Amino acid sequence: MNIRRVSFDHPDAVKLNDAVQAEYGVRYGDGGDATHMDPAHFEPPNGVYLIVYDEDGTPVASGGWRAQDVNDEGNLDGDAELKRMYVIDDMRGRGLARRVLAALEEDARAAGRVRMVLETGAKQPEAVALYESSGYEPCAKFGYYRFHELSLCYAKPLNP
Repeated sequence: MNIRRVSFDHPDAVKLNDAVQAEYGVRYGDGGDATHMDPAHFEPPNGVYLIVYDEDGTPVASGGWRAQDVNDEGNLDGDAELKRMYVIDDMRGRGLARRVLAALEEDARAAGRVRMVLETGAKQPEAVALYESSGYEPCAKFGYYRFHELSLCYAKPLNP
């Protein structure tokens, strides 16, 4: 497996984003995550977007983080917001999400971010299990879905 930095509007990133949005649509019965995201949000040093490629060069997993500071959606100064963690169906259960998560945490830490935060949903038990087993704890709700009953927010300090 090969993890590469790409832009959020890279064709492979768009392909995986479309797949995760379709999965959100099935799980939640809507059009997917409506959170505003821009490719510029994931440009270093204010973020990064990663894709995992298999040995044949096929994109099989993704994830990114973007810098957030105090805002009217509940973020705090120094936050790194995790976005679009996704592994295609055929590659699940192989530890890819955990590898991407660790790489994103290290990158955000190196960029001076102090806390990784994420918003997931109650209909994503696999994601909840990953984050809780990786040291994330429930935190005050933030972001676009902060008032939605199915929204779950987690945080983890990035300082060593």
